[in-house]
Amino acid sequence: MAQSVQVCDIDEDVPKKIKKFRFKRSDSISALLLKVDPKTRTVVLEEEYEDTNIEELQGELPPQQPRFIILSYVKNHSDGRKSYPLCFIYICPLGCKPELAMMYAGTRNVLRQNLDITKDFELRSAEDFTTDWLEEKLNFF
Repeated sequence: MAQSVQVCDIDEDVPKKIKKFRFKRSDSISALLLKVDPKTRTVVLEEEYEDTNIEELQGELPPQQPRFIILSYVKNHSDGRKSYPLCFIYICPLGCKPELAMMYAGTRNVLRQNLDITKDFELRSAEDFTTDWLEEKLNFF
């Protein structure tokens, strides 16, 4: 059985924050933006967004730095139902510093497993993070 290698530690507040975030009831899109602090090699909470949209989140992402997004999305189904999938999105733009990309890539699987999020997506550009892209990905679930 293959094991995941953890390059960076996870700040002790991150799992607590995500647990609270997971069980929050909201009819709007919410997100947690996580980053790796390269000095301490620790995953930390950078920002929390309430009642937001994908385009606003896209505008908040740095163009040359990776990020992890924990997204509580509101999906409207064709039969009138609503669901609230919890998504783990890893964005690693082309052209970011290789050592930073390695820190994120080496921590991604362990972080996702620790947070117990199954909807796991990856992007190479913040520009590709759109509502259409996310809806297409969620159609597989």
